[in-house]
Amino acid sequence: MPIELNATHDPARRSWVESACGDTDFPIQNLPFGRFSVGEGTPRIGVALGDRIIDLARLAEAGLLPAVPDMAALMAMSAAALSALRATLSDLFREGGTGERSALEAALVPMAEATLHLPVKPCAFTDFCASADHIRRMGAASGAPPRVAWFALPVAYNGRASSVAISGTPVVRPKGQYELPPGSANIHYGPEPMLDFELEFGLWLRGGTALGQTVSVAQAEELMFGCCLVNDWSARGIQFFEMLLGPHLGKSFLTTISPWIVTMEALAPFRVAARGRTAEEPAVPAYLLDAADRAMGAVRVELTADLGNSAGSSKRIVRTQLSDLLWTMAQMVTHQASGGAPLEAGDLIATGTVSGPAEDARACMAEITARGATPVLLPDGSKRVMLEDGDTLTIRGRATADGHVPIGFGACSGTIHPARDWA
Repeated sequence: MPIELNATHDPARRSWVESACGDTDFPIQNLPFGRFSVGEGTPRIGVALGDRIIDLARLAEAGLLPAVPDMAALMAMSAAALSALRATLSDLFREGGTGERSALEAALVPMAEATLHLPVKPCAFTDFCASADHIRRMGAASGAPPRVAWFALPVAYNGRASSVAISGTPVVRPKGQYELPPGSANIHYGPEPMLDFELEFGLWLRGGTALGQTVSVAQAEELMFGCCLVNDWSARGIQFFEMLLGPHLGKSFLTTISPWIVTMEALAPFRVAARGRTAEEPAVPAYLLDAADRAMGAVRVELTADLGNSAGSSKRIVRTQLSDLLWTMAQMVTHQASGGAPLEAGDLIATGTVSGPAEDARACMAEITARGATPVLLPDGSKRVMLEDGDTLTIRGRATADGHVPIGFGACSGTIHPARDWA
């Protein structure tokens, strides 16, 4: 199951693109895919390298790469074909690499001059709840013990794919019904009073399954194309009031993702053992149990969240680790298909809130403040129980492993705007 390391992962490999060396999310060992445009131009496929974007269409015009017309074609590639494409790009842009320098430089676009777009419109969006620590803390805050199902299967809900948007998209405070105070049966309609974030991790699928078909954990691994960062913004007042059949308007107004898809091959050096089970937790069900997944199914990515206000005061409020999740991404994919629901190329799966056991690994405001009991104090003295208009929340991720060059995902950021009046 694990992807074998190759020359593209070599920590000694360097690019002749200066900004791709040193402290960057996008060294030559990464090469993530996305969509960009310049000026009024049509969006096209690009690859991040330092502070530049490799324009794949320019390389194809120069005869240096086969044409890749769109992200759908990229996601339709086999793992072997995608690996070959990454290897060619790595060889073209490494020090002493192949290819004429002038043609390669002509294909580089300064990232600061480009507009980044949603890499692909999701066919479907499923949000899981894969953190045992998040489940326990939220249950403790509500006074309800965790249900058995939380630990027996990867709990999830079907989200709103049309509300998935690129980093930087304004976060307009939603309106809806909520109880004020919570649990009072005093129902209000208006702007959400408890706007929250959820630091999450996303997985894009590369291939599909037929209606009624199931997949093993090993087969699920083969369907995994690449990853991004996710912020599943949460209107807690609306969410808590409507939770009869699961989340609806409390989660449907916006989900922000980072603009680059980091391939599973780029993440291969950072695969680690999946989290074990405690004596109090149920054993992994047989259909979700795979020895290779237990040994190397998790990914070591440090995730952080910074909260800033309109006055420019900012503070890091979350530092957590993806590998602390109870369920692996392959297990989530397998469970998604286990009832016969078809999977499609371009499906987006999110992990849910990536909270860990450490105190600073509480990955949403509801956890950080214990639902308002302990407010966040920003450097300028202002306090936050939940997010306020003008606040900016930025999520970042960094995959690390001894002996390997760290890689990142770019920012996943959004600024809160006031609720809009009815048209």
